[in-house]
Amino acid sequence: MTAVPLPRQPSPLPDGGTTAETTPVFALKELVARLHREQRKIQDLLSSLGFALRSFNNLNQFLELIPLMATRVTDADGGILIRFLPNGQVRLERLHCQEGQSCQDIRKALNAATRQASNLSTTAEGVATPPSLDAQLTRFLGPDIQVFGTPILVKNAERGRLYVFSRDPKYIWTDTRQKLVRLVADQTAVAIANDELTVELRQKERLDKELEIGADIQLRLLPRQCPNIYGVELAAKCQTASRVGGDYYDFIPANYDQLRPQTDSDSEVETARRGSVPWSLVIGDVMGKGVPAGLIMTMTRGMLRAEVLNRHSPAKILQHLNRVMYADLENSHRFVTLFYSEYDPQTRILSYSNAAHHPPLLWQASTRSIKRLDTWGMLIGLDADSQYEDAQVQLYPGDTIIYYTDGFTDAANQNGDRFDEEKLSRTFQWACQHCNGTQAILDYLFEQVQQFIGPSSRNGDDMTLVVMQVKS
Repeated sequence: MTAVPLPRQPSPLPDGGTTAETTPVFALKELVARLHREQRKIQDLLSSLGFALRSFNNLNQFLELIPLMATRVTDADGGILIRFLPNGQVRLERLHCQEGQSCQDIRKALNAATRQASNLSTTAEGVATPPSLDAQLTRFLGPDIQVFGTPILVKNAERGRLYVFSRDPKYIWTDTRQKLVRLVADQTAVAIANDELTVELRQKERLDKELEIGADIQLRLLPRQCPNIYGVELAAKCQTASRVGGDYYDFIPANYDQLRPQTDSDSEVETARRGSVPWSLVIGDVMGKGVPAGLIMTMTRGMLRAEVLNRHSPAKILQHLNRVMYADLENSHRFVTLFYSEYDPQTRILSYSNAAHHPPLLWQASTRSIKRLDTWGMLIGLDADSQYEDAQVQLYPGDTIIYYTDGFTDAANQNGDRFDEEKLSRTFQWACQHCNGTQAILDYLFEQVQQFIGPSSRNGDDMTLVVMQVKS
């Protein structure tokens, strides 16, 4: 007969338990401990990744960590980071392999796959969308390497893909591993978005600096103060809608020697001589605003000042200016409105010509009425052969003129009503009868427009005003 072995008796333990009874408990404890270690490892890795995201200023340094982190949190053999460039190219950004493993075959396959994906990619609105990348990787890596990936999304646009790979045929792409890789991909997307925002911010800072320089140059080109013209009081102000504006005003003497700043050493005779020569008063507006309008305004100023030296009539000056500027303005698709006038302090005669600018308003003290100063003429830059008309008006003590740009009459309130020429005329007439001096008139007109559009509102167009009043 064959002996039947007796059942093995559990060996007693010092605490009264047995090996058979404690083995399942011990195994369960080991499993729980291992899970806790894995969780701590993953938490430490993700915490390190978050710290790197907050601390690294260089995007390339951060991207170096991504395939490594993806590999560690998923227990894979390696990680791959691929980016989609705006020009449609697909680029292998980073490759990580576990220590002791050769990556030459994988790198070679990845380079071939990304080249093929770049050739097959389509570009929509400047962002590459290569739908064949996964298929290309599977094709070039072969069946012995399992590849799993997730997209890197920035503002709902796919900017790359993050992969992990394994040579182990028993490797399982579990839901947990998928979530972890997506989490790392999301951190990558945040880093890419932050880097792009930083670049945009730097570009904006450079642009702001350039605008600041442009605004400063433009401010210096406008008259720093109103000149002393014999028998005349002046006030002027230019308020731009943005840093650089397209409005222009100027005071140009018949002799540029008069532009020399007046000093305390000048005699009364010298002061009288400087103020008694004819002066040109001009106001203009370039269609549009911002930097392009500011550049054209600067060009207009230089060309007009050169033209004034020829001492032609106002109409001839506008005609020559239009002919010279026509080619440049035609190419820029912008035009200039300009009102040019010359005042003779000896005769108190104002000669003028208008190139489609808003006509200045003259308040005649003797009749207490408003007169528009206008002549026929086309925009500067519209037609090379445009002709302009001359006109004159005799001024008397108390007469007041305002030169203004369309920022005044186009100013609108919340209801859409505009501060049109009729409102401006009524406001100007009241100011002439109740305000003392040109500066008071100027301030009152600006205040009335601001109240009309709303105390907390800002006009969307440049506003320029010049007030001229004849004294006795």
